[in-house]
Amino acid sequence: MTTRSEPADDRPDPSLSAIMSERRQLINLAYRLLGSLSDAEDVVQETYARWYAMSRPQREAIESPGAWLTTVASRICLDLLGSARARRERYVGEWIPEPLPEPTEGGAPVDPADRVTLDESVNMAFLVVLESMTPAERVAFILHDVFRYTFPEVAGIVGRTPAACRQLASSARRRVRESQTLATPTARSAGIVRDFKEAWEARDIETLIGLLDPDATGVADGGGLVSAVFRPVEGGEKVARYAIELVGRIPGLTILERTVNGRPGLVAQRDGVTVVVLAFDVVGDRIKHLWAIRNPEKLRPWTAEPQH
Repeated sequence: MTTRSEPADDRPDPSLSAIMSERRQLINLAYRLLGSLSDAEDVVQETYARWYAMSRPQREAIESPGAWLTTVASRICLDLLGSARARRERYVGEWIPEPLPEPTEGGAPVDPADRVTLDESVNMAFLVVLESMTPAERVAFILHDVFRYTFPEVAGIVGRTPAACRQLASSARRRVRESQTLATPTARSAGIVRDFKEAWEARDIETLIGLLDPDATGVADGGGLVSAVFRPVEGGEKVARYAIELVGRIPGLTILERTVNGRPGLVAQRDGVTVVVLAFDVVGDRIKHLWAIRNPEKLRPWTAEPQH
């Protein structure tokens, strides 16, 4: 990102490297708050634009530039989350958070400063729970529970009292607790996802049904740009049939095992272009939730991924 220099002062800005070193933290924060990498990048760009819109004396008077940037980015996200509710109501079909690839597995080149740390706070099941929270709950919870800000610090950012922020985070934590299941070890999840891939490629409906929880839910996000079911598909057999229908609708697919938001997932490519990303929530030995992201605008980080 380029930054403008002061017109009346051509001296290099001594704070530049310190300011830019905050970029990765801001990207990580904004992605968790918004569930969209493209929106997170816009927020960070706007945050830096506001920093450099100030005069140098104004910037030098700020005691903690990192705290200032975090506050501004969080407030922009809070505003966006408020308007996002109305946007989501107009969204065609189901809205699923934007999936992220593992940087080491190929994909479009990512500047290290723009990499999102793939931990438990970005797995798809967790992000979907975040979507059920109010904007204030989500911001208070992410700042306090994930990024370890104190409640007085959170209060200063979101413009509420520390007690109110504590209550918001507690309410958010309860939502997470109610949705949580015992995590299946990654290696076991990867094996189940691999079995799903093989059965999916073979269009083996019985094996697919056996891998899915009887109460499994499948959600697809096409954004109105590509075909996708508009409502969640409920029941293991129905999800399996939808998966078979999907692979039949797009001939010539190559299905690859990939890490999706830090968890084992699948990517389907056609002619080298990613057309579907599948994220899974594996509980025990069965797939409990399956998310199929087809909206091409959400597959940007995956589009340059080479086949291998």
